[in-house]
Amino acid sequence: MGWLTDRFREPREAGAAPLQIMYGIDGRSELREEVLPHLEGYRGSGPVRIGNGAAGQLQLDIYGELMDSIYLYNKYGTPIYHDAWMDLTEIVDWLCENWDQPDEGVWETRGGRQNFVYSRLMSWVAVERAIRIARQRGLPGDLVRWLGVRDAIYHQVMERGWNEGRRAFVQHYETDVLDASVLLMPLVKFISPTDPRWTSTLDAISRELVSDSLVYRYKVEASPDGLAGDEGTFSICSFWYVEALARAGRVHEAQLLFEKMLTYANHLGLYSEEIGPTGEQLGNFPQAFTHLALISAAFNIDRQLG
Repeated sequence: MGWLTDRFREPREAGAAPLQIMYGIDGRSELREEVLPHLEGYRGSGPVRIGNGAAGQLQLDIYGELMDSIYLYNKYGTPIYHDAWMDLTEIVDWLCENWDQPDEGVWETRGGRQNFVYSRLMSWVAVERAIRIARQRGLPGDLVRWLGVRDAIYHQVMERGWNEGRRAFVQHYETDVLDASVLLMPLVKFISPTDPRWTSTLDAISRELVSDSLVYRYKVEASPDGLAGDEGTFSICSFWYVEALARAGRVHEAQLLFEKMLTYANHLGLYSEEIGPTGEQLGNFPQAFTHLALISAAFNIDRQLG
């Protein structure tokens, strides 16, 4: 499953949505999805598909990933140059108009668009990081508007993404289903890692989505995603969970689970997208996002240990 793919923004008419394009490995942009029924898939994990139906999805979270990466690059790498910044301000201005709408979310679900908390979270990240860059560098931007949108997203997530009955942040508005993507909330500095709302969310995820050291994205039976069959635990979510524990001060628990996760790597220390019920590696292999989460978790455990 290619649940997070390369997308970029091309020139558009004023007010039009940014064009999100997914590319094949040979550079093609037409990715009509087809099922190949004559192939059973790795360990019988069919159906085997070519193309990707997610190419036509709306995924608002990607702007948060983009702006956070640029913020870090501008801070620790090379200062962003004028033309790139002006292009980015157009993206932020578009997002300020369009963040408050349902999308397919980070997991590229096929069960219909929802007001996913993760999409709102990363929209907040996009605007918040743009504000930081503009202030740090004295770059032009509609700061008054950006500040208002940033705060509006924050308050909406706190009011509608929080389920009082579950004492947890949930997958999307008007549900009580949990989702491991909200583990990013303290990691992107949306909420304090020791905030009572967050620690109760972390406890709820621990009870429902964690199997030993392994973390499921969500319960498919509780939140149908339009895909057939069962799935394994998601390795990136397991490392997010470890880092969230470390940041919450539960460092010894985080260290133990991190060491357990290390045992699921192959002989080269590499991970796939998912881990199956008997410890087998499933899905995309190797998956870069998983290894980035591993590095971040290791760094934060080490920092907590001093």
